[in-house]
Amino acid sequence: MKEKPSRLKNFAVSWFAVVMGMFGFAIAWSRAEHILGLGSGLSPYFLGFTVAVSLSVALFYLAKALKYPHEVLGEVKHPMKISFMPTITIGLILTSIAFLQISPGLSFWTWAVGTGGHFILTLYVVSSWVHHAKYDINHLNPAWFIPVVGNILVPVAGVSHAPLEISWFFFSLGLFFWPVLMSIIFYRLIFHGSLPQRFIPTLFILIAPPAVALISWYKLTGTVGDFGRIMYSIALFFFLLIVFQAKYFYRLKFFLSWWAYSFPVAALTIATLIMGEESGLGLYRVMAGGLLACLTALIAILVVATAVNISRRTICVEEEH
Repeated sequence: MKEKPSRLKNFAVSWFAVVMGMFGFAIAWSRAEHILGLGSGLSPYFLGFTVAVSLSVALFYLAKALKYPHEVLGEVKHPMKISFMPTITIGLILTSIAFLQISPGLSFWTWAVGTGGHFILTLYVVSSWVHHAKYDINHLNPAWFIPVVGNILVPVAGVSHAPLEISWFFFSLGLFFWPVLMSIIFYRLIFHGSLPQRFIPTLFILIAPPAVALISWYKLTGTVGDFGRIMYSIALFFFLLIVFQAKYFYRLKFFLSWWAYSFPVAALTIATLIMGEESGLGLYRVMAGGLLACLTALIAILVVATAVNISRRTICVEEEH
């Protein structure tokens, strides 16, 4: 009799993209309540739900690592799945941001562990890019930005937990690799055909690096400045570009990679809130409110779609990315 496939064995590291999206959503709501004066009091509930989801994902992946260590090692060595490994440490960095005002002690330790772990993963991933015999142009997709986004994200809580030079180091590291990867990815998209269907949602990741760069720049300098405006404009352009191509996303079959929609939109929402607070322009406040509404609807759709596909046993199967 053929052995029934284990869903735990196929519990992909890309599940941590759910953690990223949920924390981005909770942080965006917290910022919106403060800047837009919503007074809804919903953000603590969203954060509580996010923590529950995050712990569940972490426990399942830990169980997989203990029972199927070779499968985890296979993800670490996989030319496409390796880009998702840093989502684990980014989840910790986002936890530190979410709890910065609520629990400074928890924020510090999650930031320290997340930042240290992310730096090690960045070294490993970049080393694998340089010394390899397994990559070709078709392996390249916007998920390669994930280690970069994590480094740019470090200063958001890092300025409160460590000397400023540490935050500048990570910010500079991320900012260096972003245009390098952007050039290669555009080359791949233009000259080597469309992405595989399951990776099309990762195009949303193009929004994240400049949006997060604005947020970190604001934390590092205390002002948006001209550089921040440039970063925001680039992020907004990529968002509008994605909206312009909505028809390509509308018909996609559900994959776990749908969660790539969430964190970039959350980052742009937070960036827009900052622009509105600093500029005083009502247009940014209206845009931020619209983006928050879109983000909320998006998270609701993703949560329901994920729950439905879990019940139908169509995810956590072979070849999941």
